[in-house]
Amino acid sequence: MTENEIAKIVFETSLELHRNYGPGMFESVYEEILSYELAKKSLYIERQKPIPVIHEEIKMEVGFRADLIVENKVIVELKSVEELAKVHYKQVITYLKLTNYKLGLLINFNVDLLKDGFHRIVNGL
Repeated sequence: MTENEIAKIVFETSLELHRNYGPGMFESVYEEILSYELAKKSLYIERQKPIPVIHEEIKMEVGFRADLIVENKVIVELKSVEELAKVHYKQVITYLKLTNYKLGLLINFNVDLLKDGFHRIVNGL
């Protein structure tokens, strides 16, 4: 399955979740339900996966935690905020560089229309 095929499934599943519950819930609630629904579609999901950061001779076993990693190919960063800040986009770009993944999805559920809160961020895709 390609990154784009995964992104389409994540978008469609997120859209259904947003239609059912709308904006205003905690990020952790969206994460729990989204990961459950993606797993029901036979996608391999890792939640809050620790990603190491290596700098010269030091290795931080938990440099950050990815909200979701889907099929070992796509990082999904979930938000439920009034407005995304530039740092949220930069955060996903950094995650992509550290993992060498090609596609990240930044999803803000706290919007009226989910299409306005769904962002694809690429790293050489």
